[in-house]
This record gives sequence, structure tokens and C-alpha cells, in this order.
Amino acid sequence: MKTSTLRTLLLETLFCTLLLPVHSFTSYANDFVGPDDVLSKSFNKTTLEAQATIVAWADDLAANGGSPWTVTSKTIMPPSQDKHDYVSWAPYSWPNCTGVGNTTELTPEQIWVTCPYYTRDGLFNPDARLVNDVGAFGNMSDAVFYNALAWAINGSSVYSANVAQYIQTWFVDPDTAMNPNLNFAQMARGPNGQVGQHTGVLDLKCMTKVVSAVLILRQGKAVEWTSELDTQLTNWTNSYMTWLETSSLGKGEEAAANNHGTFFYNQLAALQILVGDNNGAKDTLEKYFTTQYKKQIAANGDQPLETARTRPYHYRAYNLAAMITNAKLGAYIGYDVWNLTTDAGTNIKSALDYAMTLPAGSELASELYPKHSRCWLRVRRPGRHLCQVPPPECRHVVPCGRAVPVESAFL
Repeated sequence: MKTSTLRTLLLETLFCTLLLPVHSFTSYANDFVGPDDVLSKSFNKTTLEAQATIVAWADDLAANGGSPWTVTSKTIMPPSQDKHDYVSWAPYSWPNCTGVGNTTELTPEQIWVTCPYYTRDGLFNPDARLVNDVGAFGNMSDAVFYNALAWAINGSSVYSANVAQYIQTWFVDPDTAMNPNLNFAQMARGPNGQVGQHTGVLDLKCMTKVVSAVLILRQGKAVEWTSELDTQLTNWTNSYMTWLETSSLGKGEEAAANNHGTFFYNQLAALQILVGDNNGAKDTLEKYFTTQYKKQIAANGDQPLETARTRPYHYRAYNLAAMITNAKLGAYIGYDVWNLTTDAGTNIKSALDYAMTLPAGSELASELYPKHSRCWLRVRRPGRHLCQVPPPECRHVVPCGRAVPVESAFL
């Protein structure tokens, strides 16, 4: 069965017949939407409000924030002193200055290089966003994704031009382009932390959204997506993939057993699809589903490596987003993985079923909405009315008559 595309997503917006108004924008952990059905524009009339939400999100993203986004707009330089190098600071890294011997109060800049930093898992250090290339990339990838979908909906060149501009600025323009590496991503800081960590590869996980947008404009022959821009992005991508596959940081992230490894395969497979290497993408996804995936879901559907974290509800949903994205990438290239099982005999739906049985506690229950919509879309039988009793594979689905956020159907 094909991966869910915009046509299907729009049809399901009226999930259980309750449609909410256009919602303020929400960024999701990851997604991939193939271009085929998107470009067919065979949208049901009941999806008009869903289409309006997508277009509104595209407009909001274009109007707000730092568009066009770029790594060169940051005010804090990387250790290389090259503003084109991507920089981020480890979000859970905190300083301990008790033993540095200072006699006067240290400035923030002195703390960043003088004090040892240590990890407090799940506790976000607010000053980590003083350098915010990670936020800029996230906003750019969302803007590219939703502007491409908006172009597919109404054909306005405003949206395809936005996509081309944002990609041109982030990846291609000599004055603003990012160097094709993550050598300074998620730096721990301190005297021994002035280099990146393999966990920083996660910062670019949403390359899959960028790839979705490019495939839509490329296949739809958008005038603004020129052959020159396509070639330049392909060249950048090939250089970045070389770094991703050969650097110690890239290899470290590839080996990660938890969500970091799952998202690594999202990123690499999507980039391989972008440059036309579908065989390489299949090999990449096969590697994930025969290695990390085999150990990620227990017999009861739990994800032990995510449950062990300080925010287990979030991290279960986070890894589910990555697993589902890998499945959707696989479906796009003809590699069906939805029913592949782990060593415990479980699969992606098992993990979702289990996650839906657990209370969110102080965390956000809405993190699971997009995942349960995806499961519903995947297993719904042909001819089954949307609001009949859910099939066993989706027994966790919110019952008919209860509202599910509109945006949950877009993933």
C-alpha cells in the first residue's frame, strides 16, 4: 500500500465528522509526503477547510519569523570563525563553575568556554537558543514543506517561489549558504566541548520535509524550480551525504540505538531519494529495519530506550514519528515495511497501540495525535466508513464523536 499522501490526508481531515477551524501552526517532529497523489489534486470537497489550513500555515510561515532563514544570521560565531558553519549548543548541557577559580563574576561568554558542562537529561538550558541555527533550520524546513503543499493545492506561484527562495538562501547562495557539515552541532561547551557531538546530526532530521517539497516542485514542473537550482542543491546534498556517511559524528549517530539512530536513517534515505539514488535509499532503510529497529520495540509494545528517558511520553512519540517516516520513505520507493517485526515479534503499530494506553501525565498528549492518524490511514480497510468501530490494529483511536485536532490529519 502506498504511503499516505496529501490527497488521503485531506480526506481524513473530517476524522469522525468533527472539523475544527483553521489552527495556529504546529511543527511536527518529521514527515514525508510523496509527490504523486499530491499533484493529482483529486481532493474531495469535504477537505476545503483542511486545504485552507495548509495554505494558512504556508502564509503564516512566509510572513513570520526570520524568512528567508540562513545560518549566517547568527550573532555568535562557531569555533571555526566561519559564519557559514552550522552551530548549535547541546540543549540539556549545563555549566558547573564551582571549581574554575574565578575571583570575579564570569560573563556568559567566559562561562561558555571556561566552565565544565554536564548533561541534565530532559532539562532544557534556555541559553542554548542564544545561537539558534537549529530553530532557523526547523522553521525553514516547515516553510518549504507547507509552501510546496500550498502550491500543489492552488497552483499559485507565490508558494513555489517561496520554496525556491528559502532553499536558495539556506543551501546555495554564496553569501548565506550553510557549509555541508555539522561539525559544530550540539556542542557541549566548556573547555573540552568546543566541537560538535554526534547527537547534533539530529538537528537536520527534517531534511525529509525539504525533500518532500523538492520532489513536489520537481515533479510538478514548477517554473520557479529551475534546473540550475536543482543541480546546485543536488551538489550540496552529495557533499553533505559524504560528510554524513564518513565523519566520526555521522557514524556515531548512525550507530545510535534509540531515536537518534532512527532519525539518522530518515535523513540519509530522504537525501538519497533527492539525488535519485533509490537503490541506496532502500539499502539504508533495510539497514535500519534489520538493525536498530529489531531491538526498539518490546513484546508489550513499549520502547524501552525511550521509556528510560526523563520525558518518556515525548520520546516514545518522537521515535514513533521517525519510525513512521522511515516506513513512508520505504513505501515511496516500493519497500513495504509496515508489518516488519522486531526480535520481540512486534511492529510499528504495536508501539503505537502501547503508547496510546499510557497517560501523558505532565507531558502533552497531543504529541501522539499525528501518529494515531497515520496508523488509521494505513490500516483502514477499503470501503470501511471512517467512523465505524476502529479495526483491532487501531483500537487506540479516539472514538467517534470526540474531536481530534485538524492538524493531526496532516501527517
